Amino acid sequence: MASAASTPAQPKDATGVLVLADGTTIWGRGFGASGSAVGEVCFNTAMTGYQEVMTDPSYAAQIVTFTFPHIGNVGANAEDVESKVEGAVGCVVREPITPASNFRSTQEFSDWMAAQGKIGLSGVDTRALTRLIRQSGAPNAVIAHDPGGSFDLAQLHQRAQGWAGLEGMDLAQRVSREAQEDWGGGYWRLGHGYGRADWSNKPHVVAIDYGAKDNIFRNLVKAGAKVTVVPAKTGLEEILALEPAGVFLSNGPGDPAATGEYAVPVIKALLERDVPLFGICLGHQMLALAAGAKTMKMHQGHRGANHPVQRVGEGWGETSGLVEITSMNHGFAVDAVTLPEGVEQTHVSLFDGSNCGIAITGKRAFGVQYHPEASPGPQDSFYLFEKFVGMLG
Repeated sequence: MASAASTPAQPKDATGVLVLADGTTIWGRGFGASGSAVGEVCFNTAMTGYQEVMTDPSYAAQIVTFTFPHIGNVGANAEDVESKVEGAVGCVVREPITPASNFRSTQEFSDWMAAQGKIGLSGVDTRALTRLIRQSGAPNAVIAHDPGGSFDLAQLHQRAQGWAGLEGMDLAQRVSREAQEDWGGGYWRLGHGYGRADWSNKPHVVAIDYGAKDNIFRNLVKAGAKVTVVPAKTGLEEILALEPAGVFLSNGPGDPAATGEYAVPVIKALLERDVPLFGICLGHQMLALAAGAKTMKMHQGHRGANHPVQRVGEGWGETSGLVEITSMNHGFAVDAVTLPEGVEQTHVSLFDGSNCGIAITGKRAFGVQYHPEASPGPQDSFYLFEKFVGMLG
């Protein structure tokens, strides 16, 4: 990995490159789609679930560095796609893509990446890149792949420098569905695939889609809800016209403060009407904003499937102090110092002490920073879906 002070000569076999905004140039072998894409470089420590990661809308405008060196070994298939809208624009990996060896695989990962228009770069010292992110924060960069190995480094550098970055950027509108949808998908079972939702005599949840993962809706159905999904900018009256027993606030990409400009007034009005609310990730952050807290950009973010989170506060009874292993994907967080009176912190990260959950006193409203739907990751936190549906009565 070369510093900004000196650009290394292009290796003969280099068909891909990552150019950071400070001029750091990282050569490798490209795979997937040809072309170039700009985004924020982050890292994910999960050992499995690379396809779910790449199709998570929360990764919009991001380039994922996988710290696990062998990517591709389970191939790709249509069932493990988390969303059909934009996800990560590209990924960086250590070893050449591993040939698929899994009975569920229908396509090689590199071929799937090409079909999805996503750019990959292999042959990179991902440990060094991860250390750089940890030391200096998540950089803006351009990832590029040309099978012929032809690159205009000056132009790529200029593009990386000129990109404004995620702070202040509302991406939820870009990845939200455009029309209301009754969610009909059930939970996945080996050998059966995805079932169909049973809508009979189930409490009605309206889920606001800020860039949701499909597995969230499946978990709501599994917990016993009927789900209607609506676009990110759906107004209060449209939501109330659906007569929801509760409203779910989904995950999504970008700066919560920017998305909150149109989302927070709706959430505040729902709180005033005592509508039960449950937020995950971006939804959790906007619930906190609606309650009077503030959010902040993190130095490197949390992304992986092994993040320990502890239950805190008085509301957990005998289970207070219990630790859950969770999946996370966020570069912004709720600033716990700004939580106002009447908002209780319910979960904290054991990695850095950052806020991972809140509950609003006197309201049926709570949120968590992590991803209880997993996919990929541990399933310690499904109880949160049951807790929410149990509030709906």
